[in-house]
Amino acid sequence: MKIKIPIGLFSKIIPRIKFTPKSCLGIDIGTSVIKIAALSKTGSKVKLENYGEISVGTFYDKSFRTLEKSTLLLSTTDIAKAIKTILTEAKINIRSAVFSIPDFSSFFTNFELPPMTKKEISEAVRYEAPQHIPLPISEVTIDWQVIGGEAVDKKGTKLKILMVAVPNEIINQYKEIARMNNLELEGLEVEVFSLSRLISRDAKKIIALVDIGDQSTTTSIIDNGLLKTSHSFEVGGNELTQALSRGMGVDLKSAEELKKKFGLRETPNGQGQKVTQLLSPPINSIGGEIEKNCNNFSQLEKKNIERIILSGGSALLPGLKEYFASFLKKEIEIINPFANFILPSILETKLKEMGPSYAIAVGAALRFL
Repeated sequence: MKIKIPIGLFSKIIPRIKFTPKSCLGIDIGTSVIKIAALSKTGSKVKLENYGEISVGTFYDKSFRTLEKSTLLLSTTDIAKAIKTILTEAKINIRSAVFSIPDFSSFFTNFELPPMTKKEISEAVRYEAPQHIPLPISEVTIDWQVIGGEAVDKKGTKLKILMVAVPNEIINQYKEIARMNNLELEGLEVEVFSLSRLISRDAKKIIALVDIGDQSTTTSIIDNGLLKTSHSFEVGGNELTQALSRGMGVDLKSAEELKKKFGLRETPNGQGQKVTQLLSPPINSIGGEIEKNCNNFSQLEKKNIERIILSGGSALLPGLKEYFASFLKKEIEIINPFANFILPSILETKLKEMGPSYAIAVGAALRFL
């Protein structure tokens, strides 16, 4: 995606000597957990140097994000302290960083433009933008890419544009968090772009990338390596936990343990069966939204989704992969962001298990590398 703004929503690339080892942090600030992946690269080889995370419950009695002024804002000071704790305890000295921006803190839209030249697109997008963004254009930073048609001249084809906008207030808060930790901010990137970078090996396939976060789930369609559409809805891992807490009459911590233990796998003793029954309604809600987004894409583009890839902390919920395969009648895969990395052999199994929850952080760091 072309950079059209000083810092960019996606990256600020600094020229380096070829094959000079580079390193970068990918920082994923979620609703309840902050994750950091520290990567380095020499030539074509990528190495996981270290990683770390911190849960909101460790230090605070509130979430890392609060709902104010109809947009999700960051608790800047608390997040800066939490990141410092991770860097200190994990002994991470890398200073370059790329931060991911949650999909629900950004605005995605698709629209068409009449045939025009490449030089005319930028001005046309900025003219069209106010009609699609629920905030004043002066309060957001926008970026875009052509996802259909070809810009040649006024006799060419219509152009399909994917545009993303992020409130400037959120961008400024990320910059402040980086400053407070003496980090060199190499770029900001909306989560879906970090995730899509990890599935480049399937660039020629049509893939639905489903990220199940704590607060929301995002379904993004990637066609021939290009992000075509992205939709978020407010059902995520937290709602699954809350459903168990209410239905089982237990606290949230106990409900979380039951969720991870049983998931959607029924067991003879009855407790697992009840867990599955309570999880099924919100899981069906997620599945229904995925199905709707896939069907909408297929109807508009006359193409079928070939594969669904799951990401996020809830992707490893026991039985979820099989449940979605039956529900959606599609091939289901769980993302492995550490594939083809240089890893300590003793950690391979552990990293594969935690991989889906670190996918955004890894993808963000790879943007710079």
